[in-house]
Amino acid sequence: MQTYIVGGAVRDALLGLPVNDRDWVVVGASPQQMISAGYLPVGKDFPVFLHPQTREEHALARTERKTAAGYHGFVFHAEPSVTLEQDLARRDLTINAMAQDGAGRIIDPFDGRADLKDRVLRHVTVAFREDPVRILRVARFAARFADFAVAPETLRLMREMVEAGEADALVAERVWQELARGLMEGKPSRMFEVLRECGALARLLPEVDRLWGVPQRADYHPEVDTGVHLMMVLDMSARLQAPLAVRFACLTHDLGKGTTPPEILPRHIRHEERSAQLLKGVCERLRVPTECRELADVVAREHGNIHRSGEFGAPALVRLLERCDAFRKPQRFEQVLLACECDARGRLGLEESPYPQRARLLAALAAAQSVPTHEIAARAQAENIKGPGVGEMIQQARIEAVAQAL
Repeated sequence: MQTYIVGGAVRDALLGLPVNDRDWVVVGASPQQMISAGYLPVGKDFPVFLHPQTREEHALARTERKTAAGYHGFVFHAEPSVTLEQDLARRDLTINAMAQDGAGRIIDPFDGRADLKDRVLRHVTVAFREDPVRILRVARFAARFADFAVAPETLRLMREMVEAGEADALVAERVWQELARGLMEGKPSRMFEVLRECGALARLLPEVDRLWGVPQRADYHPEVDTGVHLMMVLDMSARLQAPLAVRFACLTHDLGKGTTPPEILPRHIRHEERSAQLLKGVCERLRVPTECRELADVVAREHGNIHRSGEFGAPALVRLLERCDAFRKPQRFEQVLLACECDARGRLGLEESPYPQRARLLAALAAAQSVPTHEIAARAQAENIKGPGVGEMIQQARIEAVAQAL
């Protein structure tokens, strides 16, 4: 029985990056031997065990065989006779197919170290084609390691997989999981560029894929192309260290521009409404979490008004705050404003521009929140004012407070 550190921990250590999690492979052991040694079995699909002291995961070396389409169509074989090289051969990329033994020696049968040095993402064997999730993983690694190029033969293999319908067999949960992780990487635009290049983006997110080649007004968008703008917005969200919900909102805020009638281009009249409608379909298809879904909906509907809010008087500001549900969810409203700042600064030559709308709207919200609504409600009750009348009194008081503050 021999144990090896494998995968990302070896890769990141060689790159000089922090190693947060370690995965282990055990060669030459049976499940019973692991249990007898005090390991706790936790694997459902194949033998995985928790170390009795460190609680780190130890998996038995295994091979896998494709038996059906999609992510779940595999049969695993884990026996003491499976070698370390056989286990490494089933992994996705050469940079993830290295191991390290107890003496610190690197086992690298597929030249992962050379690809690390050359900054290349390359598949290990043609068995790569058997798991469509690997298309998403390669794109995600491109977002993490932005200076790595996808090997031409790997990109070609990914295209062949998409053309064969493998991307269509991906389950929603795995697509969302990989997209979410890719959005949180240092250069999320790379993920979508790679997915677009291999044809997977058109299958998984056609609403996003169709944005490339759609023109915008150059006086507002010097980069012109909507797809290019979207990538700039995503990278700005990473630069500003935005949370996942904000980054997803950035990804989906302009979906409606892909359905603008050609005869009115490069203008995009009422694209916000179309964006919100298309967003619903994306969220249902990918089973997007509620927090991401709701924030993205507000940004899709209101980002144009938020950009123009510097011109608004107190009544329009209060109505905007109400539509954004800012009084009930002020923290979410701050995230809405962050997404809008990413949108405004995700434009060619405007990356360092200030976004005064954010401070002004937060000041308006603070002023409106200072209104003693319970006192107004009590006064309305004393005056026998009910229902909509109470709301109108509160709204008017908020408008007066905002007008005074601004």
